[in-house]
Amino acid sequence: MYTRKNQRNLTSSEKRRLVGALLGLKRSGRYDEFVRMHGEYYVTDAEDRPRAAHMTPSFFPWHRRFLLEFERALQKIDDGVSVPYWDWTTDNSPTSSLWADDLMGGTGRRSDRQVMTGPFAYAGGQWRINARVSEGDYLTRDLGRPRDPVSLPTKSEVAEALDDPAYDAPPWDSTAATGLRNRMEGWSAGGPERWRLHNKVHRWVGGLMTGATSPDDPVFWLHHAYVDLLWTRWQQTHPASGYLPRKRLPESDPQYGRVFAADDPMPPWDVKPSALFDHTRWYHYA
Repeated sequence: MYTRKNQRNLTSSEKRRLVGALLGLKRSGRYDEFVRMHGEYYVTDAEDRPRAAHMTPSFFPWHRRFLLEFERALQKIDDGVSVPYWDWTTDNSPTSSLWADDLMGGTGRRSDRQVMTGPFAYAGGQWRINARVSEGDYLTRDLGRPRDPVSLPTKSEVAEALDDPAYDAPPWDSTAATGLRNRMEGWSAGGPERWRLHNKVHRWVGGLMTGATSPDDPVFWLHHAYVDLLWTRWQQTHPASGYLPRKRLPESDPQYGRVFAADDPMPPWDVKPSALFDHTRWYHYA
C-alpha cells in the first residue's frame, strides 16, 4: 500500500525522485511503450471495434489499470515513487507550482509551442518525442491557449458531475446525456460545449496533450490520477450505484461487442472492470 499525494504537497526530494524515475523510464524505452499503448486503444464511436479506453463505460477502470501498470514501472526504478495528482480546480493557472522547473516545466514558446524549461525540455537532452504524431521531436504545450483562451474546469462543474447518481447510460458512448462517466470524460453531455472536464484539461494544456498519444506529456499521469480520485469520491458518495452496464449487452444492441460490461475482460491485460472497482488494495489518496 502506498500513497498518491497532491502534487502541490510534494517535498523537494519527492519531486526529484519522481522526475528521476520518469526520466529513467524514458531512457529505458519503456515510457514510450505506454505512449504507444494509449494511442492504440484510443478507439472512437465511429470505429466498428471494441472500445475499452475512451467514449465507453470502461473509461475509469481502463485508465486505473493503465496508471497502475505505469506506477509499477516507475517503482522498479525507485520503489518510493508514486504518481501524484493534479487538482486542476485549484491549481488552475500557468503560474501554479506544477509548472515550475523542478516538476513539469512550463508552457511552450510562442513560435512552435516547444517547452523550453524544466526536466522535459528537448534542449535538456532527456525527453525526445518518439510517437511521431507530429513532425517535432520535442514536447509541446500551450497552457490556457492564450490566442483563443480556454479555462480549466471549476469545483462547481466537478460537483455537478459527481452529483449524478448513475454511472453511465445508453448508448454507452460519447453521446450519453447522463451518467458520471461521460460527464467526467467530457464529451457532449451536460451542455452545448463539446469539451468538458477531463477533455477540457487536455485542451487547456494543449500541444501533445490534445492527441491520442497524450502520455507523451508526463502531466498526463497527474491529470488522470485526479480523474481516478474523482471516481473514488463518486463511489463514496453513491455507494448504492455501481458500474453500468452490469451484464453483457444483448446482440440486438448496436454496442454489442464494442463496450465492456462489469465482468468482460478488457484488453490488453484481460482484466475485468469489476476487478478494479476498489483501489485500496494498492494505494490511497492523501
